Amino acid sequence: MKPPISLWLLAIATLAGCEQKSETTAAGPTNAPASATSPVDAPAGYLGAIAKGQQTAVKTIDTASIDKAIQLFAVENGRNPKDLNELVQQKFLGQIPETPFGTKLVYDPASGTVKVVKQ
Repeated sequence: MKPPISLWLLAIATLAGCEQKSETTAAGPTNAPASATSPVDAPAGYLGAIAKGQQTAVKTIDTASIDKAIQLFAVENGRNPKDLNELVQQKFLGQIPETPFGTKLVYDPASGTVKVVKQ
């Protein structure tokens, strides 16, 4: 009788965990990253990494779409918009994109650049 796959996965995970522990010295882990976690904490670390990655992606996408709208506005009007609301009023943007919690958009009309910064 063959053991179920879940038993094999558990055995592999246990062996991988034992191997990581054997690489530690009195001074601490040799090859482990600074944020190494135990297998119990792994799901929380994974979810945190996903959330951080999503925030980074949102920042990149939001600023890219706003930058494109600013460029189109400048070509059509011969100047940068005074503020981001002018892009919405003249239909270059449907709405000003929401930023992740704890951040805000900062627009510099002189250079026509927009950044996502922490509040």
